[in-house]
Amino acid sequence: MAFTAQVPQPAKTYDAIVVGAGISGMYMLYRLREQGLRVKVLEAGTSVGGTWYWNRYPGARVDSQAYVYQYWFSDELLDEWSWPERFPDQTVMEKYLNHVADRFDLRENIQFNTRVKAARYDEKSGRWTITTMMGEVFDTQYAAFCTGGISAPLVPSFPGHEKFRGQIIHTARWPKEEVDFSGLRVGIVGTGATGIQVIQTVGPQCAHLTVFQRTPNYAVPMRNPKYGPGDMQAFRERYGDLKKRVHRTFAGFDYDFQDKTFRQTDPEEREAILERLWADGSLAMWIGGFSDLFTDAEVNEEISKFVRGKIRERIRDPKVADKLVPTTYGFGTRRVPLETQYYETFNRDNVELVDISDEKIEAITANGVRTSKQEYPLDLLIFATGFDAGTGALSAIDVRGRDNISLKESWKQGIRTTMGLSVHGYPNLFTTMAPFAPAAAFCNVPTCLQQQVDWISDCIQHSRSKGAMRVEPTRDMEDRWIAHHDEVANMTLITKTRSWYMGSNVEGKPPRLLSYMGGVGAYRQQCEDVKASGYEGFSMS
Repeated sequence: MAFTAQVPQPAKTYDAIVVGAGISGMYMLYRLREQGLRVKVLEAGTSVGGTWYWNRYPGARVDSQAYVYQYWFSDELLDEWSWPERFPDQTVMEKYLNHVADRFDLRENIQFNTRVKAARYDEKSGRWTITTMMGEVFDTQYAAFCTGGISAPLVPSFPGHEKFRGQIIHTARWPKEEVDFSGLRVGIVGTGATGIQVIQTVGPQCAHLTVFQRTPNYAVPMRNPKYGPGDMQAFRERYGDLKKRVHRTFAGFDYDFQDKTFRQTDPEEREAILERLWADGSLAMWIGGFSDLFTDAEVNEEISKFVRGKIRERIRDPKVADKLVPTTYGFGTRRVPLETQYYETFNRDNVELVDISDEKIEAITANGVRTSKQEYPLDLLIFATGFDAGTGALSAIDVRGRDNISLKESWKQGIRTTMGLSVHGYPNLFTTMAPFAPAAAFCNVPTCLQQQVDWISDCIQHSRSKGAMRVEPTRDMEDRWIAHHDEVANMTLITKTRSWYMGSNVEGKPPRLLSYMGGVGAYRQQCEDVKASGYEGFSMS
């Protein structure tokens, strides 16, 4: 018998290693390279794109308006790129991010097909050792983890996966090859934002669709007009103002809450505003309406009644409507998706809804899915079961800071970050879309990710100008930020609702609101205040 051993490889030395080549990782490379740093991006996929590389499932589409879901750092890029519609699909988003990578020669600094296994900090040298699954070793002063907040997919632990004679696919690992649904009996588990997009797309294409739903979802009908040259010219004339505005609104969009709260508005005007927001066909219905939706239970119930009525009138069968219309939680306290004929899909004769809160899934069999009541024969089973949000991607890497402390084990005891940008005890380590920043869940993603990358880049530049080898938030700074985060979080109804916002979808995960709820504008100002103070609360040595 022949034995082989993995021979240790010599470390490759860089000033900064960036993990992930999605929206933030690409921009992090651009900004750090501007400083003259030697930067390498390590990316598990075969190309750039992050979420738009991995999530290529049927119906995948952005639900932020294209004209704010983009990079702002280059006027030339803004002038040359044209969006085909208000809410582009996955293929357009992937094409855009590949265009950015080529336009700014980013690929030369990106190593693809490279999954990071471990990152260890050495206190004597003040540097990180990054190890990949293939045994490559990288030595770096700075480690920037741009691994995404919703990039670690969850696969349900139903027994019998290996017995199923058909195909099982998780939406976050969809094959690049086109899947033909014609003639297939398809099952899908999950009715969150992703599940909704898949269901409304696959329902009309397959022989039969069985939807296994645990929690019904509020969703807003998407209005998605096409854009022509005139539309793009109008947007380009507004880009200067939009670039400033998105950083000041509550959720990083070009719209914001109404000037008056629900209670300050008379009933007739309330109704008119809700109808207008509903007709707009965007997330403005959620985060461009009344701010007291998130803090006042009675107000939330009134708005929830409005949305329930809108949903119910689109479903023919009252019994199906009873299952699809949420009643156990309020509108806006969980992620609100946009949809296109989603509810009408359940009016089709070939679509069946199974409520697994009442009819639990017991096992996957050779022929399909068995519940507590019956077996559903399937040819293809799709899991749209979400992610270990906020912490999952980082916890999948063995990150060890000072005194060999494991980040994964520390976060099991209690999630901690400083502004979602770094963690005490892990010098020279920076994060984007990590817990306790708006980017973790409650922000138009490119708005917050660009702001975080700019702050991190400026912090690194400042520390280098001071001759510092290490930069790290103090324990006191982190304690103060967590206390502030919790104070704001506990003012909202979101903490009272089970959802991935609270980590409730992951068994054993400490329940914490992942996203900072003080608003994008307020968060940005606090980050700017730290920067203006010479990074008070951050130790540089």
